Amino acid sequence: MNSSHNTVPDVGAWFIGARGSLATTATIGIHALSAGLVEPTGLVTETDAVRDAAFPPIAGIVVGGHDISDTPLVEKAFALADGGMFPASLVEKVRSALVATEQNIRRVPSGLTTQQEEIDLLAADIRDFRDRHGLREVVVVDVSSTEPLPPYHPGFESDEVLTAALRTPGVRILPPSSRAAAAAVAAGVAYAAFTPSASLNLPALRDRADRAGIAYAGQDGKTGETLLRTVLAPMFAARGFSVRSWAGTNLLGGGDGATLADPEAVRSKLVSKNRGLHALVGDDVVAPLHIDNVPDLGDVKTAWDHVHAAGFLGSRVTLQTTWSAYDSALAAPLVIDLVRALALATRAGHAGVVADLGCFFKDPWGSDVHAFAEQTTRFVDWTLRTSASLAHATSASTGRAEDLASPVRAPEPVTAP
Repeated sequence: MNSSHNTVPDVGAWFIGARGSLATTATIGIHALSAGLVEPTGLVTETDAVRDAAFPPIAGIVVGGHDISDTPLVEKAFALADGGMFPASLVEKVRSALVATEQNIRRVPSGLTTQQEEIDLLAADIRDFRDRHGLREVVVVDVSSTEPLPPYHPGFESDEVLTAALRTPGVRILPPSSRAAAAAVAAGVAYAAFTPSASLNLPALRDRADRAGIAYAGQDGKTGETLLRTVLAPMFAARGFSVRSWAGTNLLGGGDGATLADPEAVRSKLVSKNRGLHALVGDDVVAPLHIDNVPDLGDVKTAWDHVHAAGFLGSRVTLQTTWSAYDSALAAPLVIDLVRALALATRAGHAGVVADLGCFFKDPWGSDVHAFAEQTTRFVDWTLRTSASLAHATSASTGRAEDLASPVRAPEPVTAP
């Protein structure tokens, strides 16, 4: 494990939705791994293929974030433990670290005259977090609840129109996820969208991110059913089977279940879950997909898939799968992986979308590759290549090495014309 008890903190993980189930699980994971209390099971960045890469150590990660909730992390953690997510004894062991993390969580501003004022305050919180802890990098990861997609506005495609709208009192065009993304860009820090919400996936905001020179990746974390689909679908194609239908049903409770019970909120989730499947087996495949809220399941998510394919001489081939797991426990290590990977990208001078992080997402930005094996190969290649380039830059000259060893401040914020 790369973590060390004596590691000096130099990377910030800033979670949007910092008091939610996923962020709380990831935060506990960071603290428990840093203290050597658990093994790094489920962390891609700790697998044999990339373990020796130049990822920042987990013990060097400081956690902060934004949320609309005031529920203390310790209270949320024990509630998750009661539901079986992890042992209550583990929460007790990291209690003091969770209390310390509380000091880095800020409430999302609301009720201001303009949306630009809200974005400015969000960005100021991120900069303050970075400066107070003397961090080399901060990575913002949106792990908040899925939102309904916003109504179209011309500002989504024009920075000039967007800027005017954001500065106009009473005009509200950006949903919370996009305001958080805009704040990350304004603060000049790396960003990952782990949800299917609009976030940075608006052309004008993406242009701002590119001009700011930040590293970013998305969209919608690939943790369970979609992961399995992107492993199995290439098998059918490679063996020459013709997939006729691929039906899926998801049952879940907890906060996600309640959120996705909203037909508008679930729409973006259904699109992102099916996009990879259609890319792998064709648009003509019948692929009904349902997500149902079953409150008594709590944080355990169960997904059933039924696949019908035609084999040799038209013979029927049927596959049925069941996937059941604590979804936040599947997602949390991937969130930690993204923090480490985007910190590495930033240190190596990467600007723009990091397409080779596609293995973490259902609908990867900058890539049309959905097959999981190929995505993983690309991630490993990128990791080794980026680590080697960083090592070369470090050894190229003493002056450059000193630059890389000292805190790196983010690029100047991008301001609209």
